[in-house]
Amino acid sequence: MSPAISLRSDKRMKDNQSENQYQKGVKHLCENGIKKVPTKYILPISDRPNTGKPLFEETNIKLPVIDFAELQGPNRSQVLQALTNACEQYGFFQVVNHGIPTDAISSVTDVCKSFFELPFEERQKHMSTDMKAPVRYGTSFIQNKDAIYCWRDFLKLVCHPKPDDVHSDWPSLPQNLRKQVAAYSKETRNLFMLLMGAILESLGLGSAEMDIAKENNILEEFQEGSQMIVTNCYPPCPEPELTLGMPPHSDYGFLTLLLQDEVKGLQIQFQEKWLTVEPIPNAFVVNIGDHLEIFSNGRYRSVLHRVLVNQEKTRVTVASLHSLPFERVIQPSPKLISKTNPRRYKDTDFAAFLEYISACEPKKKAFLESRRLS
Repeated sequence: MSPAISLRSDKRMKDNQSENQYQKGVKHLCENGIKKVPTKYILPISDRPNTGKPLFEETNIKLPVIDFAELQGPNRSQVLQALTNACEQYGFFQVVNHGIPTDAISSVTDVCKSFFELPFEERQKHMSTDMKAPVRYGTSFIQNKDAIYCWRDFLKLVCHPKPDDVHSDWPSLPQNLRKQVAAYSKETRNLFMLLMGAILESLGLGSAEMDIAKENNILEEFQEGSQMIVTNCYPPCPEPELTLGMPPHSDYGFLTLLLQDEVKGLQIQFQEKWLTVEPIPNAFVVNIGDHLEIFSNGRYRSVLHRVLVNQEKTRVTVASLHSLPFERVIQPSPKLISKTNPRRYKDTDFAAFLEYISACEPKKKAFLESRRLS
Protein backbone atom coordinates (compact mmCIF):
# COMPACT_ATOMS: atom_id res chain seq x y z
CA MET A 1 0.00 0.00 0.00
CA SER A 2 1.38 3.41 -0.97
CA PRO A 3 1.99 6.04 1.78
CA ALA A 4 -0.69 8.33 0.25
CA ILE A 5 -3.34 5.57 0.32
CA SER A 6 -2.34 4.65 3.85
CA LEU A 7 -2.73 8.29 5.01
CA ARG A 8 -6.18 8.54 3.41
CA SER A 9 -7.20 5.26 5.06
CA ASP A 10 -5.99 6.50 8.46
CA LYS A 11 -7.91 9.77 8.02
CA ARG A 12 -11.13 7.88 7.16
CA MET A 13 -10.69 5.69 10.23
CA LYS A 14 -10.22 8.76 12.45
CA ASP A 15 -13.23 10.48 10.86
CA ASN A 16 -15.36 7.36 11.47
CA GLN A 17 -14.16 7.15 15.07
CA SER A 18 -15.05 10.81 15.62
CA GLU A 19 -18.47 10.32 14.01
CA ASN A 20 -19.11 7.35 16.30
CA GLN A 21 -18.27 9.52 19.29
CA TYR A 22 -20.74 12.21 18.17
CA GLN A 23 -23.46 9.59 17.67
CA LYS A 24 -23.14 8.77 21.38
CA GLY A 25 -24.35 12.25 22.28
CA VAL A 26 -23.14 15.44 23.91
CA LYS A 27 -23.62 14.09 27.44
CA HIS A 28 -21.09 11.39 26.57
CA LEU A 29 -18.68 14.00 25.21
CA CYS A 30 -19.00 16.03 28.40
CA GLU A 31 -18.48 12.95 30.55
CA ASN A 32 -15.20 12.44 28.73
CA GLY A 33 -13.98 15.92 29.66
CA ILE A 34 -14.38 17.77 26.37
CA LYS A 35 -12.96 21.33 26.61
CA LYS A 36 -13.84 22.75 23.17
CA VAL A 37 -16.81 22.40 20.87
CA PRO A 38 -15.92 19.91 18.08
CA THR A 39 -16.15 21.13 14.50
CA LYS A 40 -19.19 18.89 13.97
CA TYR A 41 -21.21 21.23 16.26
CA ILE A 42 -19.95 24.62 15.08
CA LEU A 43 -22.55 26.60 13.16
CA PRO A 44 -21.80 29.01 10.32
CA ILE A 45 -21.30 32.53 11.67
CA SER A 46 -24.67 33.67 10.27
CA ASP A 47 -26.53 30.94 12.22
CA ARG A 48 -24.79 31.38 15.56
CA PRO A 49 -26.73 32.84 18.51
CA ASN A 50 -26.06 36.41 19.60
CA THR A 51 -23.02 36.84 17.37
CA GLY A 52 -20.82 39.55 18.86
CA LYS A 53 -22.94 39.83 22.05
CA PRO A 54 -22.84 38.12 25.42
CA LEU A 55 -25.26 35.17 25.43
CA PHE A 56 -28.80 36.09 26.58
CA GLU A 57 -28.04 39.81 26.19
CA GLU A 58 -31.25 40.61 24.42
CA THR A 59 -34.79 41.38 25.37
CA ASN A 60 -36.67 38.66 27.19
CA ILE A 61 -40.25 38.08 26.13
CA LYS A 62 -43.14 37.72 28.53
CA LEU A 63 -45.53 35.48 26.69
CA PRO A 64 -49.29 35.90 27.18
CA VAL A 65 -50.36 34.05 30.31
CA ILE A 66 -53.59 32.06 30.24
CA ASP A 67 -55.06 31.41 33.66
CA PHE A 68 -56.64 28.00 33.16
CA ALA A 69 -58.80 28.31 36.27
CA GLU A 70 -60.30 31.53 34.84
CA LEU A 71 -60.90 29.74 31.53
CA GLN A 72 -63.17 27.31 33.39
CA GLY A 73 -65.03 30.09 35.23
CA PRO A 74 -67.38 33.02 34.53
CA ASN A 75 -64.63 35.00 32.74
CA ARG A 76 -64.32 32.36 30.01
CA SER A 77 -65.20 34.74 27.17
CA GLN A 78 -62.46 37.22 28.15
CA VAL A 79 -59.91 34.43 28.55
CA LEU A 80 -60.92 32.98 25.17
CA GLN A 81 -60.23 36.37 23.58
CA ALA A 82 -56.81 36.43 25.26
CA LEU A 83 -56.20 32.90 23.94
CA THR A 84 -57.19 34.01 20.42
CA ASN A 85 -54.79 36.94 20.58
CA ALA A 86 -51.96 34.72 21.86
CA CYS A 87 -52.47 32.16 19.08
CA GLU A 88 -52.71 34.80 16.35
CA GLN A 89 -49.90 37.12 17.46
CA TYR A 90 -47.36 34.90 19.22
CA GLY A 91 -48.09 31.24 18.44
CA PHE A 92 -47.02 30.67 22.07
CA PHE A 93 -48.51 31.23 25.50
CA GLN A 94 -47.96 30.10 29.08
CA VAL A 95 -50.61 28.30 31.12
CA VAL A 96 -50.86 28.72 34.90
CA ASN A 97 -53.34 27.30 37.43
CA HIS A 98 -53.69 24.30 35.12
CA GLY A 99 -54.58 21.84 37.87
CA ILE A 100 -51.65 19.45 37.41
CA PRO A 101 -50.18 18.92 40.89
CA THR A 102 -46.77 20.40 41.57
CA ASP A 103 -45.70 17.00 42.92
CA ALA A 104 -46.40 15.41 39.52
CA ILE A 105 -44.37 18.14 37.82
CA SER A 106 -41.39 17.90 40.16
CA SER A 107 -41.46 14.09 40.08
CA VAL A 108 -41.33 13.82 36.30
CA THR A 109 -38.66 16.52 36.09
CA ASP A 110 -36.51 14.77 38.69
CA VAL A 111 -36.83 11.33 37.12
CA CYS A 112 -35.96 12.69 33.66
CA LYS A 113 -32.89 14.43 35.06
CA SER A 114 -31.93 11.16 36.76
CA PHE A 115 -32.16 9.28 33.44
CA PHE A 116 -29.52 11.50 31.88
CA GLU A 117 -27.30 10.97 34.93
CA LEU A 118 -27.26 7.20 34.36
CA PRO A 119 -24.01 5.65 33.08
CA PHE A 120 -23.72 5.86 29.29
CA GLU A 121 -23.90 2.05 29.01
CA GLU A 122 -27.38 2.16 30.55
CA ARG A 123 -28.62 5.05 28.37
CA GLN A 124 -27.14 3.41 25.29
CA LYS A 125 -29.54 0.44 25.60
CA HIS A 126 -32.30 2.69 24.23
CA MET A 127 -30.27 4.40 21.49
CA SER A 128 -31.87 4.27 18.04
CA THR A 129 -32.03 6.29 14.84
CA ASP A 130 -35.40 4.76 13.86
CA MET A 131 -37.86 7.66 13.93
CA LYS A 132 -40.78 5.22 14.25
CA ALA A 133 -39.37 3.53 17.35
CA PRO A 134 -41.72 3.82 20.36
CA VAL A 135 -38.69 4.36 22.64
CA ARG A 136 -35.67 6.27 21.38
CA TYR A 137 -32.60 7.76 22.99
CA GLY A 138 -30.65 9.96 20.63
CA THR A 139 -28.79 13.17 20.04
CA SER A 140 -28.83 16.34 17.92
CA PHE A 141 -32.06 17.25 16.06
CA ILE A 142 -32.34 14.57 13.37
CA GLN A 143 -28.96 12.89 13.60
CA ASN A 144 -29.40 10.88 10.38
CA LYS A 145 -29.66 14.12 8.39
CA ASP A 146 -27.98 16.89 10.39
CA ALA A 147 -24.88 18.17 8.62
CA ILE A 148 -24.05 20.07 11.82
CA TYR A 149 -25.06 18.56 15.13
CA CYS A 150 -26.80 20.50 17.87
CA TRP A 151 -25.94 20.37 21.58
CA ARG A 152 -28.79 18.14 22.74
CA ASP A 153 -29.55 14.60 23.85
CA PHE A 154 -33.13 13.34 24.14
CA LEU A 155 -35.35 10.48 25.22
CA LYS A 156 -38.58 10.06 23.24
CA LEU A 157 -41.42 7.87 24.54
CA VAL A 158 -44.60 7.21 22.56
CA CYS A 159 -47.37 7.43 25.16
CA HIS A 160 -50.56 7.23 23.10
CA PRO A 161 -51.85 5.33 21.27
CA LYS A 162 -49.83 2.47 22.66
CA PRO A 163 -49.93 -1.30 22.93
CA ASP A 164 -50.65 -2.51 26.46
CA ASP A 165 -47.08 -3.64 26.99
CA VAL A 166 -45.30 -0.53 25.69
CA HIS A 167 -44.29 0.50 29.20
CA SER A 168 -42.19 -2.65 29.39
CA ASP A 169 -40.07 -1.19 26.56
CA TRP A 170 -39.48 2.05 28.43
CA PRO A 171 -36.24 2.39 30.40
CA SER A 172 -36.33 0.30 33.59
CA LEU A 173 -33.93 2.77 35.20
CA PRO A 174 -34.41 5.02 37.06
CA GLN A 175 -36.78 2.61 38.79
CA ASN A 176 -39.74 5.00 38.96
CA LEU A 177 -39.41 6.43 35.43
CA ARG A 178 -42.17 4.29 33.92
CA LYS A 179 -44.62 5.08 36.71
CA GLN A 180 -43.88 8.82 36.81
CA VAL A 181 -43.95 9.37 33.03
CA ALA A 182 -47.13 7.30 32.59
CA ALA A 183 -48.92 9.32 35.28
CA TYR A 184 -47.63 12.61 33.88
CA SER A 185 -48.67 11.72 30.33
CA LYS A 186 -52.27 11.19 31.50
CA GLU A 187 -52.29 14.56 33.24
CA THR A 188 -50.97 16.38 30.18
CA ARG A 189 -53.38 14.56 27.84
CA ASN A 190 -56.31 15.76 29.93
CA LEU A 191 -54.96 19.32 29.87
CA PHE A 192 -54.41 19.11 26.11
CA MET A 193 -58.02 18.00 25.57
CA LEU A 194 -59.36 20.94 27.58
CA LEU A 195 -57.05 23.39 25.80
CA MET A 196 -58.07 22.06 22.37
CA GLY A 197 -61.74 22.47 23.30
CA ALA A 198 -61.03 26.12 24.11
CA ILE A 199 -58.99 26.60 20.93
CA LEU A 200 -61.74 25.12 18.75
CA GLU A 201 -64.19 27.47 20.44
CA SER A 202 -61.85 30.42 19.86
CA LEU A 203 -61.80 29.53 16.16
CA GLY A 204 -65.58 29.77 16.07
CA LEU A 205 -66.08 26.02 15.75
CA GLY A 206 -68.33 25.69 18.78
CA SER A 207 -69.14 27.19 22.14
CA ALA A 208 -69.38 26.14 25.76
CA GLU A 209 -73.12 25.52 25.26
CA MET A 210 -72.70 23.48 22.08
CA ASP A 211 -71.17 20.13 21.35
CA ILE A 212 -68.01 21.33 19.64
CA ALA A 213 -67.07 17.71 18.94
CA LYS A 214 -69.47 17.98 15.98
CA GLU A 215 -66.58 19.52 14.05
CA ASN A 216 -65.90 16.18 12.32
CA ASN A 217 -66.03 14.62 15.81
CA ILE A 218 -62.52 15.98 16.16
CA LEU A 219 -62.45 16.03 19.96
CA GLU A 220 -63.33 12.34 19.96
CA GLU A 221 -60.47 11.76 17.55
CA PHE A 222 -58.10 13.65 19.83
CA GLN A 223 -59.05 11.17 22.56
CA GLU A 224 -57.44 8.52 20.37
CA GLY A 225 -54.74 10.86 19.10
CA SER A 226 -50.97 10.67 19.27
CA GLN A 227 -48.93 11.76 22.27
CA MET A 228 -45.17 11.65 22.65
CA ILE A 229 -43.16 12.68 25.69
CA VAL A 230 -39.75 14.08 24.79
CA THR A 231 -37.30 14.94 27.54
CA ASN A 232 -34.33 17.02 26.38
CA CYS A 233 -30.95 17.39 28.04
CA TYR A 234 -28.67 20.32 27.20
CA PRO A 235 -25.38 19.82 29.09
CA PRO A 236 -23.05 22.74 29.85
CA CYS A 237 -21.27 23.76 26.66
CA PRO A 238 -17.66 25.04 26.70
CA GLU A 239 -18.34 27.49 23.83
CA PRO A 240 -22.10 28.18 23.77
CA GLU A 241 -21.73 31.04 21.29
CA LEU A 242 -20.74 28.54 18.56
CA THR A 243 -23.72 26.17 18.62
CA LEU A 244 -27.38 25.69 19.55
CA GLY A 245 -29.28 23.21 21.67
CA MET A 246 -31.88 22.99 18.90
CA PRO A 247 -31.95 24.84 15.57
CA PRO A 248 -34.84 27.06 14.47
CA HIS A 249 -37.83 24.81 13.86
CA SER A 250 -41.57 24.46 14.31
CA ASP A 251 -43.33 21.45 15.87
CA TYR A 252 -45.29 19.12 13.62
CA GLY A 253 -48.41 18.43 15.75
CA PHE A 254 -51.36 20.43 17.09
CA LEU A 255 -50.01 21.57 20.45
CA THR A 256 -46.81 21.09 22.44
CA LEU A 257 -46.92 21.47 26.23
CA LEU A 258 -43.41 22.24 27.45
CA LEU A 259 -42.23 22.06 31.03
CA GLN A 260 -39.11 24.17 31.51
CA ASP A 261 -36.75 24.17 34.46
CA GLU A 262 -35.40 27.43 35.90
CA VAL A 263 -32.55 27.67 33.38
CA LYS A 264 -33.24 29.98 30.43
CA GLY A 265 -32.78 28.65 26.92
CA LEU A 266 -35.98 28.72 24.85
CA GLN A 267 -36.19 31.51 22.29
CA ILE A 268 -38.99 32.32 19.86
CA GLN A 269 -38.87 34.41 16.71
CA PHE A 270 -41.09 37.43 17.28
CA GLN A 271 -41.22 40.39 14.92
CA GLU A 272 -38.04 39.10 13.24
CA LYS A 273 -36.08 39.04 16.51
CA TRP A 274 -35.00 36.12 18.69
CA LEU A 275 -36.41 36.65 22.18
CA THR A 276 -35.82 34.54 25.28
CA VAL A 277 -38.86 33.10 27.05
CA GLU A 278 -38.94 33.88 30.76
CA PRO A 279 -39.62 30.65 32.72
CA ILE A 280 -42.56 30.70 35.15
CA PRO A 281 -42.28 28.04 37.88
CA ASN A 282 -44.69 25.10 37.30
CA ALA A 283 -46.23 26.76 34.22
CA PHE A 284 -46.51 25.15 30.81
CA VAL A 285 -45.23 26.86 27.68
CA VAL A 286 -47.74 25.93 24.97
CA ASN A 287 -47.04 26.39 21.28
CA ILE A 288 -49.00 25.98 18.07
CA GLY A 289 -47.81 23.16 15.81
CA ASP A 290 -47.87 22.79 12.03
CA HIS A 291 -51.00 20.61 12.13
CA LEU A 292 -52.99 23.29 13.92
CA GLU A 293 -51.77 25.89 11.42
CA ILE A 294 -53.06 23.67 8.62
CA PHE A 295 -56.34 22.88 10.43
CA SER A 296 -56.98 26.58 11.16
CA ASN A 297 -56.16 27.37 7.50
CA GLY A 298 -53.39 29.70 8.61
CA ARG A 299 -55.29 31.70 11.22
CA TYR A 300 -53.16 30.26 14.03
CA ARG A 301 -49.53 29.88 12.97
CA SER A 302 -46.73 27.70 14.21
CA VAL A 303 -43.74 29.84 15.12
CA LEU A 304 -40.03 29.23 14.77
CA HIS A 305 -38.23 28.57 18.04
CA ARG A 306 -34.73 27.47 19.01
CA VAL A 307 -32.75 26.60 22.14
CA LEU A 308 -29.63 28.28 23.51
CA VAL A 309 -27.11 26.47 25.70
CA ASN A 310 -24.89 27.84 28.46
CA GLN A 311 -21.52 27.20 30.07
CA GLU A 312 -22.56 26.59 33.68
CA LYS A 313 -25.72 24.53 34.00
CA THR A 314 -27.41 21.50 32.52
CA ARG A 315 -30.90 22.35 31.28
CA VAL A 316 -33.56 19.61 31.18
CA THR A 317 -37.04 20.08 29.71
CA VAL A 318 -40.04 17.78 29.29
CA ALA A 319 -42.24 18.28 26.23
CA SER A 320 -45.57 16.60 25.56
CA LEU A 321 -46.42 16.64 21.84
CA HIS A 322 -50.04 16.08 20.81
CA SER A 323 -51.87 15.54 17.53
CA LEU A 324 -54.57 13.45 15.89
CA PRO A 325 -53.94 9.72 15.29
CA PHE A 326 -50.83 9.03 13.19
CA GLU A 327 -52.88 7.73 10.26
CA ARG A 328 -55.40 10.62 10.31
CA VAL A 329 -55.30 13.01 7.34
CA ILE A 330 -54.91 16.62 8.47
CA GLN A 331 -56.65 19.27 6.37
CA PRO A 332 -58.05 22.78 6.81
CA SER A 333 -61.41 22.81 8.55
CA PRO A 334 -64.10 23.36 5.88
CA LYS A 335 -65.73 25.93 8.18
CA LEU A 336 -62.58 28.07 8.02
CA ILE A 337 -62.45 28.16 4.20
CA SER A 338 -64.31 30.86 2.26
CA LYS A 339 -64.03 32.97 -0.88
CA THR A 340 -62.12 35.59 1.06
CA ASN A 341 -60.00 32.97 2.83
CA PRO A 342 -59.42 30.16 0.32
CA ARG A 343 -57.83 26.85 1.21
CA ARG A 344 -54.12 27.41 1.88
CA TYR A 345 -52.71 23.91 2.57
CA LYS A 346 -52.64 20.43 1.06
CA ASP A 347 -53.76 17.39 3.03
CA THR A 348 -51.05 15.76 5.11
CA ASP A 349 -50.47 13.04 7.70
CA PHE A 350 -47.69 11.79 9.95
CA ALA A 351 -46.37 9.39 7.29
CA ALA A 352 -45.88 12.33 4.89
CA PHE A 353 -43.96 14.17 7.61
CA LEU A 354 -41.65 11.21 8.27
CA GLU A 355 -41.10 10.67 4.54
CA TYR A 356 -40.20 14.32 4.06
CA ILE A 357 -37.70 14.61 6.89
CA SER A 358 -36.18 11.24 5.99
CA ALA A 359 -35.40 12.61 2.54
CA CYS A 360 -34.36 16.17 3.41
CA GLU A 361 -32.23 17.89 5.99
CA PRO A 362 -34.79 19.69 8.19
CA LYS A 363 -34.72 23.46 7.87
CA LYS A 364 -36.97 25.81 9.81
CA LYS A 365 -40.57 25.34 8.57
CA ALA A 366 -39.62 23.53 5.37
CA PHE A 367 -42.10 20.67 5.81
CA LEU A 368 -45.01 23.02 6.37
CA GLU A 369 -43.96 25.08 3.36
CA SER A 370 -44.05 21.88 1.30
CA ARG A 371 -47.73 21.55 2.28
CA ARG A 372 -48.63 25.10 1.35
CA LEU A 373 -50.76 25.77 -1.75
CA SER A 374 -49.47 28.52 -4.01
